[in-house]
Amino acid sequence: MTSRRAVLAALSCLVLGGCGLPGQDTGPRFPGGSAMARIEDRGTFTVGIKFDHPLFGYKDPSTGRITGFDAEIARMVAKDLTGSERNIRFIETMPRNREDFLRRGVVDIVVATYSISEERRKLVDFTDPYYYSSQDVLVRRDERGIHDLADLAGRDVCTAAGSTSAQRLRGEVPRARLVLVDTYSECMSALVDGRIDAISTDESILLGMMSQYPDTVRLVGKPFGREPYAIGVRRGDTDFRDYLSGLIQQYVRDGRWDKAFRDTIGVMNVPAKAAKPSLSPSSPSLSRSSPSLSRSSLSFSPPSR
Repeated sequence: MTSRRAVLAALSCLVLGGCGLPGQDTGPRFPGGSAMARIEDRGTFTVGIKFDHPLFGYKDPSTGRITGFDAEIARMVAKDLTGSERNIRFIETMPRNREDFLRRGVVDIVVATYSISEERRKLVDFTDPYYYSSQDVLVRRDERGIHDLADLAGRDVCTAAGSTSAQRLRGEVPRARLVLVDTYSECMSALVDGRIDAISTDESILLGMMSQYPDTVRLVGKPFGREPYAIGVRRGDTDFRDYLSGLIQQYVRDGRWDKAFRDTIGVMNVPAKAAKPSLSPSSPSLSRSSPSLSRSSLSFSPPSR
């Protein structure tokens, strides 16, 4: 009976393709020593994300669950790397500590409305963009003196310290009085209380704020600039960067990107077209492949789930 069961088990393996014959090495899914292999072996994926950005990265005060588009992207990656989206640990990350967290290995990735910039590329590696946003201005609903970007001159405008939004405001409206903070929740409370005149940052972030105060604030509706959001990884880890870029392309192709958008940002009735990355291999990270390892020569590929 025992030998019969063994034969049936072996036949099941052959038919289902789920296991190898005795002595047959099917090989590891990822190269030994790679970030992917370490995460798979560890069984937990550690992600740097914002906790105060509704629709992108937000910690629900009643449940403790991290919600939003960035959180959904991170959970999809966790499932591909570890087999379950539950195998994830979120760590609050702010603009001032993102690069340091990656350098010190506090997190495996940062997915936190993280805009690609030339200055940041000196410190971290970026995947292909997974989202595009413009910058805009948020004011109180009864504000009558701010109609476009130029009207911010001489006004108190809140944005995040170390952000590309702050850099752009300095260039576009040098006479604006910038109020720099660590978290946009600080900006929001100051705007509602009348301590500042406006908030300016990525439109995607402002939409999240509006979702919490729909009767109190409004968008000026004059977008400027364009911000490509990407996943940040430790500088020099081109294998991990390219693997994640492949996953992003797959999510766009198979509809998982669209579902994540509908379930999060889509609740604000905004179209996905301008935010959605294309499948064309023309984004910045595709032109920066490692000298010794191109995409076509990688010995691993994203699972076809």
